[in-house]
Amino acid sequence: MSHPDPMLLTTALSSLLPADALAALRAQVAAAQTARGPALPFGVHEIDGALADRGLSSGALHEIAGASAAWSDDAAATLFTAGIAARFAAEPGMTVLWTLSRFDLYAPGLEQVGLGPDKVLYAQGAKDTDVLAMAEDGLRDGSLACVIAEVKMADQTATRRLQLAAGDSGTPMLLYHRHRTRGRDPLAQPSAAMTRWSIAAAPSRPLAHSGVGRGRWQIELVRQRGGNPFSLLVEACDDQGRLALPAAPADRAAAPGRAAARAA
Repeated sequence: MSHPDPMLLTTALSSLLPADALAALRAQVAAAQTARGPALPFGVHEIDGALADRGLSSGALHEIAGASAAWSDDAAATLFTAGIAARFAAEPGMTVLWTLSRFDLYAPGLEQVGLGPDKVLYAQGAKDTDVLAMAEDGLRDGSLACVIAEVKMADQTATRRLQLAAGDSGTPMLLYHRHRTRGRDPLAQPSAAMTRWSIAAAPSRPLAHSGVGRGRWQIELVRQRGGNPFSLLVEACDDQGRLALPAAPADRAAAPGRAAARAA
């Protein structure tokens, strides 16, 4: 059964309720929308120190999108989302619900950031509205470590419903925009999310030998309630979903050619 949008409901009731009762109802809705559960820190001071809750609130909606429609940014945003979910589900027996309309996730890649197949339940819908409805039901169940909804777009009404459901259950909600249309920024739309993140792939760390170093991402907090936006270059999630800051140049091993040039 669907739940009415509380903001639309208060509007509809405005002609039926006394002014004081209507004000109390609006205050109750606002409190539910901004409810903040215990925060999950990233473990990186430069990120946690810039977040209003010193981490990601568990009873809230967090929105994530790739910085562009490029596959590299899509992959970076997917793994960023999976890494957060893995840390919310770190305790034994905790499960993540991942709702989507197109099942094309690479399970070994998710496992490399700590989200193994034993930690995830997948639910597939025909369209975004189905995906959002399943995510809301998952939130209201209250037994999940985290819920992820993978959609192209979601309007403000949809995000408000997810924020309310997350606040009521204390379950973190990650709304991930995938398969986006080129030239259309999903984070430019109004949203009730507590935080909104834009993720881009960045060149990997140089190695002293041939090969590809640990991946890097440019993460941007586009908006947060009660705090300022910021942007930071980080090293991609490890096998427990943890980010790290790139090593300072002086702490990196130099490539043999560069070391020889310095010694000359």
